[in-house]
Amino acid sequence: PELLTPLSTVRGEPQRRVHSRYDRRVADMLVAGSPVVLWLRMRRFFCDNETCPVKTFAEQVEGLTSPHARRSPRLRGMLESIGLAVAARAGARLAGRLGLVTGRDTLLRLVRAVPDPPIGPVTLLGVDDFAFKRRRSYGTILLDMATHRPIDLLADRAADGLAEWLRAHPGVSVICRDRAGAYAEGARLGAPGALQVADRWHLWHGLAGYVEKTIRQHRHDLRDPDHDVAEPASDPVTSRDVEQIAIAADIGRVEAQAVVVRIREHHVAVRQLLAKGESISGISRSLRLDRKSVRRFARAASVEELLIKQRDGRPGPLERFKPYLRERWNQGCTTATVLLAEIRGQGYTGSYPALTRYLRLFRTVGAAPPATPAPPKVRDVTRWMLQHPDDLDDHDRARLTEILARSSALERLAYHVMSFAEMMTGLHGERLDAWIAAVEADDFPQLHSFTAGLARDRAVVVNGLTMEHNSGPVEGAVSRLKSIKEACTDARSSTCSARRSSAGSEPAKC
Repeated sequence: PELLTPLSTVRGEPQRRVHSRYDRRVADMLVAGSPVVLWLRMRRFFCDNETCPVKTFAEQVEGLTSPHARRSPRLRGMLESIGLAVAARAGARLAGRLGLVTGRDTLLRLVRAVPDPPIGPVTLLGVDDFAFKRRRSYGTILLDMATHRPIDLLADRAADGLAEWLRAHPGVSVICRDRAGAYAEGARLGAPGALQVADRWHLWHGLAGYVEKTIRQHRHDLRDPDHDVAEPASDPVTSRDVEQIAIAADIGRVEAQAVVVRIREHHVAVRQLLAKGESISGISRSLRLDRKSVRRFARAASVEELLIKQRDGRPGPLERFKPYLRERWNQGCTTATVLLAEIRGQGYTGSYPALTRYLRLFRTVGAAPPATPAPPKVRDVTRWMLQHPDDLDDHDRARLTEILARSSALERLAYHVMSFAEMMTGLHGERLDAWIAAVEADDFPQLHSFTAGLARDRAVVVNGLTMEHNSGPVEGAVSRLKSIKEACTDARSSTCSARRSSAGSEPAKC
């Protein structure tokens, strides 16, 4: 009957001399929906190998037991799969419905104990960063682009960390990355023979930002001149036209002066309080300003810098409601609270003082200018220009056509955008130099900054516009990582809340 030949832990030599026996209980898979516990009588053996540090050891039944485990490998594998699929709290609920009673901490412990799969040889590598804590600490995620499987996480996003990883894993021939300088340097140091490929989405996203800035510089071309007040040099002018022109000019002048005066007063007040040692939060409470506004006033070197930002910045939340307010004022509705309720129902999210400041201009002049259709937003025109023409609806396509017809600058900008899109989607990287030359020959300073960046990273950009590789799978892995992190944060917050509520008035540590 003594036919088992368990192996020693070091040299694997069979041993037959029995030391003792003991009883052991092991939980196994369910049978017909009922939990199963195996009651086993196991043997311990002497190890007669003098070089082995273990004097006695217990026998194991293959596929049923493992050292120091109270679950069979089959049951452990099922719980690991549940924990990996739906995490701790939801996994505990699912396991309970299946008859496998376990706790969320047990599932987390099993998931943490799962060994990392071996990395193996990697030829196509994807690199991107992710946030441990946004705006404070970042790490790096590495992906095998052939299998779209995450293979490693680095504790930072510095060049040295990536270079060290590449030296430890030779054989990488293609590295897909964004245009971050740290990853470019790390790839150059760690794998000098690898081809670096710039991600096309990041190229398009960078172009979109410069296109929006260029359109903002030409935003006066967005207004339809047919809806403006008639000028004296064109059509015969009546007394009503003269009155409307005077009102519009007076309100524009008063509005501009009011904004300048308010910015100057806030800048002086913030600088004086800062000189007295006040904090940003204290100044925000004293002047009743948002902390972001106070910080902007504090960082500005001069008032002119603030005025330039105010002039070039995006329109405020009241901008798209100004035509409606002018129309209602001309109809005789001059009560600010009534107008506030009406535009709140239309989606206004700004403040009541902002509305009263705008209406104060009408009271100063004595009337409101005629309501004119609001020009399209800069962001909307940017979206129309960057979107494929077949994906635009008829209304947006018609409005974009009208804008390009009356603005030669925006028409040339749209041509450059279309040329870059054709080069990117058709993988015609050989056209990059010609495209850069055409843009630099045009009068678009913002796009010149974009082309200067492309020229500095020319080889990598050409690879990105020629080769089929891109960082889409890496972005997907980062999104999944964010989802997991948010789920863990929500679970931790709910656990802390539950502990605080159960502790009552006594303080509890999470």
